Amino acid sequence: MNPFVLKETFRMKTPALLSIALAVLAGSAQAHQLWIERDGDGTARVFVGDVDGERDRGEDVAKLAATTRLFAADPAAPLKLTAHDDRLEAAAPAGADLRLVNDQVWKPWRAKDGTLKAAVFNAREGRRDTRAALDYEFVPAAPQGDRFTLVFKGQPVAGKTVTVVDPNQWAKRLKTDAEGRLALPARGPGRYVLVASHAVKENRQVAGETVDAVDYTATLSFVAR
Repeated sequence: MNPFVLKETFRMKTPALLSIALAVLAGSAQAHQLWIERDGDGTARVFVGDVDGERDRGEDVAKLAATTRLFAADPAAPLKLTAHDDRLEAAAPAGADLRLVNDQVWKPWRAKDGTLKAAVFNAREGRRDTRAALDYEFVPAAPQGDRFTLVFKGQPVAGKTVTVVDPNQWAKRLKTDAEGRLALPARGPGRYVLVASHAVKENRQVAGETVDAVDYTATLSFVAR
């Protein structure tokens, strides 16, 4: 048995499968991801919402242009984002994976236990680069491969649930193995999106406040041919 192939827990076609609940704004629940889509070396498109469900539009998207850092090789050289109705867009260099960070989709909020929390979104498009450049990231074992390690601040994350949306918009949940690895089942050509969340107790400055805990979300998207 291939040690990278992990047990499938269930499979269904539903927007709720990808929902990652965050208690924000007076305890209301929000289910969101940020992810990047790109066809070949074309324009980068950043979407907000549920990968296989509804996407945010209008002002909910436009307001994120100022706080979203999208970059290619150099984190210190972010790409210029422009707002469209259902997405942000940027011209991106050819031949490079793209990465994104946003920690201000929501302002820090107070949980029921009094903990001050924040949400940090990390996103990646492409699977050429075999190194991690984000706090929370899917890292390919080989360029353009279908085996990945889920890494949090340089360390593999074992036993983590990962949701995979295949080109036909079917969603599947897998778990990383003891070394944080997983392999994608072959589902044909098209766009794949991986999603994982990770909650940690961490003192971090977000939007001018020192929070006690952070909910991280990582997404990876790529087009298989």
